[in-house]
Amino acid sequence: MIILVINCGSSSIKYQLLDMKSDDLFDVIAKGIAEKIGLPMGVLQYAPSGKEKIVKDIEIPDHKVGMQLILSALVDPENGVLSSLEDIEAVGHRIVQGGDFFSSSAIVNDDVLAKIEYCAEFAPLHNPAHLLGIRAISHVLPTVPQVVTFDTAFHQTMPPKAFMYALPYEYYEQYRVRRYGAHGTSHQYVAGKGARFAGLDIAESKIITCHLGAGSSICAIEGGRCVDTSMGFSPLEGMIMGTRVGNIDANAVLFLMKKLGTTPDEMSTILNRKSGFLGLTGKTSDAREMNVLANDGDPKAKLAFKKFTYDIIKNIGSYVAVMDGVDLIVFTGGIGENNSRLRRRVLENFSYLGLKVDYEANMTGGHDALISTPDSKVKAVVICTNEELVIARDTMHLVSQTQD
Repeated sequence: MIILVINCGSSSIKYQLLDMKSDDLFDVIAKGIAEKIGLPMGVLQYAPSGKEKIVKDIEIPDHKVGMQLILSALVDPENGVLSSLEDIEAVGHRIVQGGDFFSSSAIVNDDVLAKIEYCAEFAPLHNPAHLLGIRAISHVLPTVPQVVTFDTAFHQTMPPKAFMYALPYEYYEQYRVRRYGAHGTSHQYVAGKGARFAGLDIAESKIITCHLGAGSSICAIEGGRCVDTSMGFSPLEGMIMGTRVGNIDANAVLFLMKKLGTTPDEMSTILNRKSGFLGLTGKTSDAREMNVLANDGDPKAKLAFKKFTYDIIKNIGSYVAVMDGVDLIVFTGGIGENNSRLRRRVLENFSYLGLKVDYEANMTGGHDALISTPDSKVKAVVICTNEELVIARDTMHLVSQTQD
């Protein structure tokens, strides 16, 4: 089944075209990104399999135009990979926030669209962009079935003691204010692949997955089911991130709003866009640049790196306590897959559990690896996440079921 996987951001559209023969037998035919949508000049990247990547500076005024450009690239007479758009049999979308409406992926219909729109208040930076992507596909490929996969779905197995806030209960009943988490598709994928890679039965294992990137979250997984996660009502809660503050006393926010005279929207910008690595360093939100600054002796960059490491250690430690142990720790995401020093500093704090780091293996970057020693009581692995594959698998199964 030829499946186009779409990940819409507020100003970008990431995409992959896959030929899914089965869950584990597939080809990536092409991938790329349309970015800087809505700016005076956008960028279209298109990488067909086995050929050089093509990069074009081009005006992309909105998501509809962005989607049309992507589809045109796929059927381009010279560099295209499809003979016709009719070759696309289904489209799968990543959706950040599905609330507690969805515990699995779903075929797009009016009810699903309405619920995604309802949840846009919970994820105002993401869900509206996802809806633009769905509607753009509906306009360009009106007869092709579409499937949505939710970042929040995997976390729906959390018990109330983990997802409830101690606010007046009616706020949960009326406004659905609770912990939802994020990165669920990634956590689910790397937990399953990590368990197989380490020779563990996921149904009998306690796993802690660390998705570390510009946005970061940690998840406690027992018997293959999420029991807790660090992100909360929105992706703001949890550890320090690229531009997000992470955990903060709510009274500190109210105090600053009074001192600065900011509106809720202005304070949201500070907490979501101007904090984290960027806020502490005053120079960058990129972990790679922060590493360079820290290595050059920048004290604020050193502080940001130490706080990030500390937050990871603290979250892992709390989940070891919650699950009464851990069998496997997984690192993934742009930082988790590539920063060996961070992984070493984190794992060395769990030697009391019998975890022993394989320092040579840990020097890996960008590919799957077992980074604990053979005699380590707790295993540690690096697993490269593949959210697009999860979306393609779910899309294939749901569309196949409707066609049977």
